[in-house]
Amino acid sequence: MLQSDICVRVKGLFMQIGALSQRTGVSIRMLRHYETVGLLSPARTASGYRSFAADDVATVRRIAVLSEAGLTLSAIRGLLPCARGALTGEPPCPAFRAGVRAKIADIDAKMKALSESRSILSEWA
Repeated sequence: MLQSDICVRVKGLFMQIGALSQRTGVSIRMLRHYETVGLLSPARTASGYRSFAADDVATVRRIAVLSEAGLTLSAIRGLLPCARGALTGEPPCPAFRAGVRAKIADIDAKMKALSESRSILSEWA
């Protein structure tokens, strides 16, 4: 009961999942998935609704940036604590840097393989 009173008193500091989806452009279904895999941990109201804080907007945006870069959600879960600082201009922690270097190496290998495939196909074009 106290939790619902707090949400009413600080209205605007907490939002439901639909508002978070609108602010971030990430679907409600994906936000629920992020929660399931441990990337988000929203509070719950007395009636059971998810209650997201303003910080969750930035967290979801970080997840989206890292996901767009090709990292898996599992990798993001491990790197997210380090990414909070790295994506805001602070020096990244060693684990984050190592994860990024590994992803760059993976991308380089894929680019090389695609280049070789393109060369082979170009011979037949």
